[in-house]
Formats: sequence, structure tokens, C-alpha cells
Amino acid sequence: MAELDVPDKAFVGRFRGEHGVEKVEVRVEDKTGTPPGDVAQQLAVFERKLKRAVEALDARYPAGSELDADGLAAVIRLSAWAHGEWVRIHPFANGNGRTARFWANFVFMRYGLPPLIRIRPRPDGGYGAIGRAAMDGDWQPTVVVFRRILLEALNASTVAP
Repeated sequence: MAELDVPDKAFVGRFRGEHGVEKVEVRVEDKTGTPPGDVAQQLAVFERKLKRAVEALDARYPAGSELDADGLAAVIRLSAWAHGEWVRIHPFANGNGRTARFWANFVFMRYGLPPLIRIRPRPDGGYGAIGRAAMDGDWQPTVVVFRRILLEALNASTVAP
């Protein structure tokens, strides 16, 4: 995050809807983020759903166990959902995409996969389009992009230099 240019340092680390940032609106292309007054409630829902999903995956795939095809698909879906929901809620005035990519990598790493989603700069290969879809609550395009990124990473690791 070194040398990150922040348009207004007063917004750093603060959620939209908090005092001083209660009127900050955000956009991804032509789509606006969750209204500032709804961010706290939407984050609480995000946290509950993510916690339940992680608990369910943990029960099926305890630490150190290997993912089968169903588990890998579930991890990709959860990673895509967490990423997409963070983008949809857009809780910060700036930095939501980077934070969404951290969430995606958290899920991948929790289940033994490498951190696949580059934080900065944004990944290529269709990544830009998934933000707009996420703003509509559609995280399915993210599944497609994340699956492709994972397959490319796995193929690259099996190819001898």
C-alpha cells in the first residue's frame, strides 16, 4: 500500500455513515454503493453470513485437510461472494476494491490456497467488469474470474521453468 494516493485523508479507515462521512456517496461506473446510513447494518449482515459460511466450510474441511472438487468450488464461491458483497456495500469512501481483494485472499488462504487475487494493481482479465455486476448484487461473474485466475495459477505452478 506504499505510495497510495488518498484523495481525502479524513476518510481513511472510516466507514461511510459515521460522523463526518455520513453523506459520502460512492460509485462504480453508473452504480451507487449502499446508502451511507445503511452501511453499518449491511456490514453486520455481511459479517454474520461470512461467519456462518466459514463455520460450515471449516466443519467439512478442517485445517490441514485437502479440498476435493466440491470444496474447491465452495471456496471459490465464498471468496467471490465476500469480494462481491464488500464491493456492493462499499463501506469506505476509498479502498473498497483493495479490501475486497483482501477478503477474497483470506478465504483462499484459510483453505490452503495461495493468495490469488493481486491487491495492487487490480488484476487483469475481466476483473474490472465484476465490480459493476457486484454493485447489482451479482457476484456470479466473480466466480468465473476467480476460477480462471486459480486455474491459471495452478497450471503455472505445474509447468517446470
